[in-house]
Amino acid sequence: MPVINRIADFAEDMTAWRRHLHMHPELQFACFETAKFVVEKLQAFGVDEIHEGIATSGVVAIINGNATGPTIGLRADMDALPMQEETGLPYASTVPGKMHACGHDGHTTMLLGAARYLAETRNFAGRVALIFQPAEESGGGGEVMVQEGLLDRFDIKEVYALHSGPGDAVGAFYTTPGPILAAVDAFHIHITGVGGHGAYPYETADPVVAAVGMVNAIQTIVSRNHVPYDDLVISVTQIHTGSADNVIPEKAYINGTIRTMTKDTRAMVQKRLPEIVAGHATAYNVQAVLDYEAGYPATINDPQKTAFAADVAREISPDVDDARQYDMGAEDFSYFLEQRPGAYVYVGNGDSAGLHHPAYDFADGAAPAGASFFARLVERALPVV
Repeated sequence: MPVINRIADFAEDMTAWRRHLHMHPELQFACFETAKFVVEKLQAFGVDEIHEGIATSGVVAIINGNATGPTIGLRADMDALPMQEETGLPYASTVPGKMHACGHDGHTTMLLGAARYLAETRNFAGRVALIFQPAEESGGGGEVMVQEGLLDRFDIKEVYALHSGPGDAVGAFYTTPGPILAAVDAFHIHITGVGGHGAYPYETADPVVAAVGMVNAIQTIVSRNHVPYDDLVISVTQIHTGSADNVIPEKAYINGTIRTMTKDTRAMVQKRLPEIVAGHATAYNVQAVLDYEAGYPATINDPQKTAFAADVAREISPDVDDARQYDMGAEDFSYFLEQRPGAYVYVGNGDSAGLHHPAYDFADGAAPAGASFFARLVERALPVV
């Protein structure tokens, strides 16, 4: 079957919801107006329960089916990014320095569309928990929701999420079993030496030379310490130091990101990086302090649930790839999948700008497909006998 007819009937409403959300982006945990909009829609749809204030501004709504059964969780993220929009669209962000550049306006809309349909039809045996999450882009709202006991509180047995996929046809789907997105960590290295005149380097302990040595050595973690078939990315993204051509500074700063797919590789990097920093500090006669920030874990799809999700997607679209290469990006839906089986799935956004690009815009034509996927997933997983 293609897009569910009833969902197609209110596709224009979904476009209006999405564009309203796009015009009013909010960041991190402060998604209060977005949550208010979501709650107003859910109340109008006639869902059975609405729980607010989870992870500060998160919302969970419950819809009961026509018979008893387990609970499935469907998650959408609500937050935007701290960047200036450059689309020039009539519904562009009205908030300077904030925009929905990752499709969360569309994710929220797709879940609202599924909520409207499921509340009307209730053609399933069990419950669906609609999870509207803040702070995916930064802050780890998914982790906070899990820590607050959301999964146990609502007795959620399995969880699913959709994400916009630029580059694939609008309404196509793709996913993969096992790891689909990487773990993400960050590191900050603060180097303190002895500054002085550039003409007399022998009177200094040069933090610039130490920083360059550390950056070069950090790259050997990838080339010499990790198993080649376990993917690993370490990117140094900032080096700040100095103020003049004839002054050796006292301090230098290095910053970067680490992406790993396995716990063993992540543990290896967490061991090697401080060893390299400490060793080079001694070699260059400087002091160095490493601040290692462990971020989101890898997003790992349950193989059985992924196969099921792909099968559901094929009801909606003939264009489904269930063995897509995993990506070194990261996502805090990983915290849900650490606790419950489920799957993370992409829905195509067409030939659009990439995610986190100032010209990105969610394709409204993808929303009915995504909402239909969520709805059919519930009906298939919780059939009425």
